[in-house]
Amino acid sequence: MNKNILLVGVGGQGTILVSKILSTGLMDAGYDVKMSEIHGMAQRGGSVSTQVRYGEKVYSPIIGLGSADILVSFETMETLRWLEYLKPDGVVVINDYRIPSAPILSGKADYPEGIIEMISEKADTKVVNAAETAEQLGSIRAMNVVLLGALVKSMELTDIDWEKAIRDCVKEEFADINIRALKAGIDSVSFAEAL
Repeated sequence: MNKNILLVGVGGQGTILVSKILSTGLMDAGYDVKMSEIHGMAQRGGSVSTQVRYGEKVYSPIIGLGSADILVSFETMETLRWLEYLKPDGVVVINDYRIPSAPILSGKADYPEGIIEMISEKADTKVVNAAETAEQLGSIRAMNVVLLGALVKSMELTDIDWEKAIRDCVKEEFADINIRALKAGIDSVSFAEAL
């Protein structure tokens, strides 16, 4: 049976890199994998989404409304924008991290409060403070791979050689910090919470 993973965030957060690592690891493990990415104004802090579908045979990279097994949100507010893509019994992994949009920065809008609580009422939700974890590891830029670790654990994909996938997708000087970030992300989700 195919699985559908939707990753969403803001330009510059490394959403696409995580999708490439994820796709590489899944392909190395023998799955058929399709990936689609959408990044409009990504360079200006706009919304970015990537869709990864894997299984025995996948014909399309596109995830329809109500079809995602898991939604991984790199930025808290982005979760609301994409929640309609989640299956009724799907899982949400939310990074407890805010990046104010242009209207919020200009004072024309306020950042919505209570997003995590609202999402938790609608779906099985796991909250990860990936920024804090990445900072403790020595690089906030590894926040995206902390979230990959939480995804890997939630989807019970820990038996895949993620270290190889990371080394295949990132420059050698960044491999070790990303491998540590992956392990920290895996540790951030307890087995009782796994999908």
